[in-house]
Amino acid sequence: MNVRRTSPAGGQPTIEQVAARAGVGRGTVSRVINGSPQVTDRTREAVLRAIDELGYVPNRAARALVTQRTDTVALLISESEERIFGEPFFAGIVRGVSIAITASSRQLVLAMAQGADGHSRLEHYLTGQHVDGVLLLSLHGDDPLPNHLLARGLPVVLGGRPAGWTGGRYVDVDNRAGARAATEHLINRGRRRIATITGPRDMSAGLERLEGYRQALAAAGHEPAASAVADGDFSEASGVRAMRDLLTRVPDLDAVFAASDPMAVGALTVLREQGRQVPRDVAVVGFDDSPVSQHTDPPLTSVHQPAERMGQEMAALLLAQMEGRAGPDDSVVLPTELVVRQSS
Repeated sequence: MNVRRTSPAGGQPTIEQVAARAGVGRGTVSRVINGSPQVTDRTREAVLRAIDELGYVPNRAARALVTQRTDTVALLISESEERIFGEPFFAGIVRGVSIAITASSRQLVLAMAQGADGHSRLEHYLTGQHVDGVLLLSLHGDDPLPNHLLARGLPVVLGGRPAGWTGGRYVDVDNRAGARAATEHLINRGRRRIATITGPRDMSAGLERLEGYRQALAAAGHEPAASAVADGDFSEASGVRAMRDLLTRVPDLDAVFAASDPMAVGALTVLREQGRQVPRDVAVVGFDDSPVSQHTDPPLTSVHQPAERMGQEMAALLLAQMEGRAGPDDSVVLPTELVVRQSS
């Protein structure tokens, strides 16, 4: 029977005690802990047995000095805490990332910051001394942070491709195709005055979903009217504001494509307040296919984007980069699919 012991002074066991119990040198214990192949199976078994018997826990900081690895990955989301914890899309991304990082026996650090000031504060932490790689999600505009991290030699993968981004690897969904499918669905339902609530114009997802909407209208011979386009920021509150604005400018609209489910929920709220029946008077389509889309009144037609898979692909691409297995231009674009429900 193994007997677990501690150091004579009652503190935590040391690497020297493990070496003495296993009958090897301190360096051999370090090689076993760090997974070096330059150790015989018999010696490795002896060291691991000594670690188990003594209850030894390797010092992560000391190990990092030896291996030049922290075994830690950071996920930075450039949004407010209210949105990150309130919108299912972010939960899906975090869940997917966490599954993949945990399976690789690494630690995941979640960081949240908005704007240049928040990123500037985090830059001091996002170094090779603290993390082995960085996942960046929901970047806005021409954010310099990805290039700053790449210049430090840190592996970086982006969730969503920023407009004009050419600096590295990313994982995204086919936003244009999803928006086209949503708008074509409304056209095929006989709708002719189709408005849209856009995502942020400083994000590629917002721009590409707007472009997909316009492409579908143009292909069907409809001229996209500027008055039928209202700006949103993917939040429910912005959907409320935009829907009220659209009803003022285009009172006879008969359909709305909202570039996110939360904005579609906001649109449904306003339409109900104004006595417009959905879908008889106005059809509504969202983008996300989040769990809330099944519980709106009526249930929401929405473009499915695989958020959890997106997180897993982000993590897998980062791990491949950290381990030297990724090509210089490796990126992933995932397909979308329209899920039709009663709102259209």
